[in-house]
Amino acid sequence: MLKKVLRILFTIIGLIIGYIVGDKLIKTNYIPIVRNTGGGSIQSIIFLVLCTLAFGFILFLISPWINKLIMKVMDYLERNIQKIPTLDIIFGTTGAIIGLIISYLFVGLFARISTLWTMIAVVISVIMAALGTNIAIRKRDDIIAVFSNMKKVSSSRDKKTKTVSRGTPKVLDTSVIIDGRILDICQTGFIEGTLIIPNFVLEELRHIADSSDGLKRNRGRRGLDILNKIQKELDIEVEISEKDFPDIPEVDSKLLKLAQLLNGKVITNDYNLNKVAEFQGVPVLNINELANAVKPIVLPGEEMTIQIMKDGKESGQGIAYLDDGTMIVVEGGKKHIGETLDVIVTSVLQTAAGRMIFAKQKDNLQGEVI
Repeated sequence: MLKKVLRILFTIIGLIIGYIVGDKLIKTNYIPIVRNTGGGSIQSIIFLVLCTLAFGFILFLISPWINKLIMKVMDYLERNIQKIPTLDIIFGTTGAIIGLIISYLFVGLFARISTLWTMIAVVISVIMAALGTNIAIRKRDDIIAVFSNMKKVSSSRDKKTKTVSRGTPKVLDTSVIIDGRILDICQTGFIEGTLIIPNFVLEELRHIADSSDGLKRNRGRRGLDILNKIQKELDIEVEISEKDFPDIPEVDSKLLKLAQLLNGKVITNDYNLNKVAEFQGVPVLNINELANAVKPIVLPGEEMTIQIMKDGKESGQGIAYLDDGTMIVVEGGKKHIGETLDVIVTSVLQTAAGRMIFAKQKDNLQGEVI
């Protein structure tokens, strides 16, 4: 539709240009056929009509190439503008407008003197616009701080306003929303920056919530409940991103592309997505890695009381769990399934899946020492 409108517009422009050119040629008497007949003769009118149609037809023919050039310029600008933060665009545009206003106040009078002054005025206006853009972007944080302080003074009694953080944007994926721990982490205040929830992630959650499989349906509904709590309960800025990438079918690939455009980070607990993101150079915050990092440190020689829950893979082993889910492998614990034992830690193994503790029954270890 846009291409058709542009083609019609260029044709109209061609007709207007043809009319202006034909009229100028008639008045200058450079055309022999209308030189001695005057501007109101039939020859002059026919020449003017032919000139108008000729330029309109020429612009009509070359309009597809002009349209392609315009589309390429628009795509180039769109790709580059997407990489620029919204605040930079707003402040840069505002600074350019202020610079143009200031330049007009100083050079507007001189531009009327001569053509040379007009050219100088244009150059000064461009310089002032660029200078205003540069200053506005560089002083963005200071300007925001001034307005933030003014807002705090005027709304000091309103304690329910959400905190606008200047940290790196965090893009949430489907798995971390369903997991739900992101809500607790954000409530502690360790997460800074805007939480970005892509629209295509919402669509995936909706499809999961509408699944015929009961387990998937419950997981999808849990994810939607977590999102509602994030928007209503968290004192942090939450943004629903409408940006989509129709040419990319996979949701994970869309997440990484969006994070690259926003210069943000992806929050996930998906091991495979974590590895792909590292390969593409996209920063990732993995909830599972965070959980493993904050688990209590257990050193060899420490004593603990545990309950053997099941037998292990190796012969005679028993398996127990700490409150945080850490697995404890107890040597010789198979015959004590269901019992509570005092054990001593012998070694700790850190794996990609988490921490694993190996232990022996306290009485048996004391017997070996004796």
